[in-house]
Amino acid sequence: MGRVLLLYASMTGNTEEITSIIEKCLVDKAMTVTRKGFDADDIRAEELLEYDGIMFGTYTYDDGDLPWEVEDFYEELLDVDLDGKIVSVFGSGDSFYPEFGKAVDSMAERFTEIGAVLVGERVKVELDPDAEDTKRCEELAAVFCDALNKGKRAVS
Repeated sequence: MGRVLLLYASMTGNTEEITSIIEKCLVDKAMTVTRKGFDADDIRAEELLEYDGIMFGTYTYDDGDLPWEVEDFYEELLDVDLDGKIVSVFGSGDSFYPEFGKAVDSMAERFTEIGAVLVGERVKVELDPDAEDTKRCEELAAVFCDALNKGKRAVS
């Protein structure tokens, strides 16, 4: 069992739906989950240090941009050392834009830059999750939990 911070930003509800799928998997695997959304909760980068692992979800805005509500948090992360912290990233996007899911990649790169250990694939969902996306989200949660439980420090 581990303490997991499940953070997400959602504009249309798609990333929130993905977050709910992942949350159910984490709870089913006996994780203690704190779920916070950027639209409703006060989120400080330093609070990530209070958890054993972080799962971070974001939508990609427009041509690959981070959501406006995540921008300050993204910058604040530079002041936090997450050396060895287990992190996974996921999110939604629209392939109409040339930079599909780029905010997911931007967050993964920032977490790596500050010492976090990324586990699992970067799950990017086209708009709202279908059955295959749900399976990929469940697999991500399982890989994350396994890494957290075993203290695995391998990057996927």
